[in-house]
Amino acid sequence: MLILAIGDVIGKPGRRAVQALLPGFRQKYGLDLVIANGENAAGGLGLTSTTARALFDAGVDVLTSGNHIWAHKEIIPYLNSNMPILRPLNYPSGVPGRGYLLEGQVMVVNLMGRAFIGSFDCPFRAMDQLLAELKHKPPVIIVDFHAEATSEKIALGRYLDGRVSAVLGTHTHVGTIDAQLLPNGTAYVTDIGMTGPTDSVIGDDADAVLRRFLTMMPHRLSVGKGKTVFNAVVVEVDDNSGRATNIDRICEEVE
Repeated sequence: MLILAIGDVIGKPGRRAVQALLPGFRQKYGLDLVIANGENAAGGLGLTSTTARALFDAGVDVLTSGNHIWAHKEIIPYLNSNMPILRPLNYPSGVPGRGYLLEGQVMVVNLMGRAFIGSFDCPFRAMDQLLAELKHKPPVIIVDFHAEATSEKIALGRYLDGRVSAVLGTHTHVGTIDAQLLPNGTAYVTDIGMTGPTDSVIGDDADAVLRRFLTMMPHRLSVGKGKTVFNAVVVEVDDNSGRATNIDRICEEVE
């Protein structure tokens, strides 16, 4: 089984990159499932039903998210609908939406880190509970860990090694070079990177970000411009055992 996971999609440039490249990747690799983190897909912050549908129409099967999923309130009813959109599993009980879903023979899970982000339930124990409580879980389990701290991401990868097929980091928008297979068969990368404009500061307009750093005055940031980079990883998983057999990074520019 071949699964493509796309790093944080940033605004219109990121959506256009997915629309331009994903159909070709689906054909080239014969992909069985495509996951994309969409929490920055609407104007660089949050997700709307329109931007979600644009990504689904481009060939994305499941959208994961993170701490910005609530930026556009109109998305909240859709989190409880049949649209395959996830919010992090380790939000407190009673929060709209779901933190995992079954897509064919694969379970996709969305988790949020706590270091430098906020006070959420423990992602380690939340995953323990999910794996213990599910009576019929497929062998292939893909985790999007939306977290800031490198150490927390690596720790979760080691913690879940052999219990899930892949732990794939998102959130920092800067791709890391540590894509690997952990000792017990879990594919891992600290951060997939972003799918968004390269003439930017992690996707945002560089001048606006510099002004914020220099003045410390809050103001809305806009999405950067120029060339767009498409960052993703392709994970190959044995359908029967759920063990990953390969992970490769994709990084392509779009004019």
